[in-house]
Amino acid sequence: MKNRVDTRNLLSLLWIVVLLNMLTADILTLFIPGALDEVVEIAAETEVPVSRLMLFGAIMIEIPILMIIFSRIFRYLINRWLNIVASTITILFVVGPEIGNDSVKPHYVFVAFVEVACLIAIWVIAWKWHDHGDQPT
Repeated sequence: MKNRVDTRNLLSLLWIVVLLNMLTADILTLFIPGALDEVVEIAAETEVPVSRLMLFGAIMIEIPILMIIFSRIFRYLINRWLNIVASTITILFVVGPEIGNDSVKPHYVFVAFVEVACLIAIWVIAWKWHDHGDQPT
């Protein structure tokens, strides 16, 4: 007898791993001297107020938080496409700002690798997911 893992639960679990890794990267970065000064420098260079940068960060952290719930409650087709879109957006958020950045911290590279691996797994699982009549309870 083959044990079948529920796709919704697996996706939700992967989103939990992504969220915890995102938070871990942010917490560890706070312990690096000058990290907050770098945020202020980025704000000055881009002419975006720090409060808006923090709002953008909060919105991006909210994606995995919501996907933990959405992966469990939405029906197949909506769930599938939400996971594909949300994982793509989150990969761009994790990797995008670091492209060409010569001051990427080693802990961030490691945690980002785990995040992206989980996000790719989410994308692939959602892409290959076929409705077998399993509806949320």
